[in-house]
Amino acid sequence: MINFSAPDLTQHPPRSPRVRLGGFVHLPRLLDKARAFVAGKHGAYTYPCPMDERLFAFVGVSADAFLDAVRSGKSDTQMLAWLRENMSIPRAPHEILAWSEWLQDMAPGDPRRHGNFATEIERMAPGREDIVTTFDRLELDDFTSFGGQG
Repeated sequence: MINFSAPDLTQHPPRSPRVRLGGFVHLPRLLDKARAFVAGKHGAYTYPCPMDERLFAFVGVSADAFLDAVRSGKSDTQMLAWLRENMSIPRAPHEILAWSEWLQDMAPGDPRRHGNFATEIERMAPGREDIVTTFDRLELDDFTSFGGQG
């Protein structure tokens, strides 16, 4: 059974980046990674990664402050309330929705990243043409890292 209050990311991946909390895409995954980081069970997952930094920049919260709040043992609901209370850039629901849709649909970006993206897809799932967004690649990587066949 997965203990989401202290996930062991050496045994299973974090939640999908598509899962939302309070409208924020990626936030549940970020919480899983931060909790695992605090417990020393983050495995190959990085905290904070560039995707995490995008969320922090959007709301104006630092990675260190977020991690300190996670260390206090707050639930997902309590962390959402903490985030809302500590945002230095207040966001309306429509802004959160638009940002979440943008992040979910984001592609690799510049030519170097496109090349790396293509190399990783070929390594994990040769012949797949349906992996086009960063979230697609993250989910594929989570799946194949724990024994799935791409």
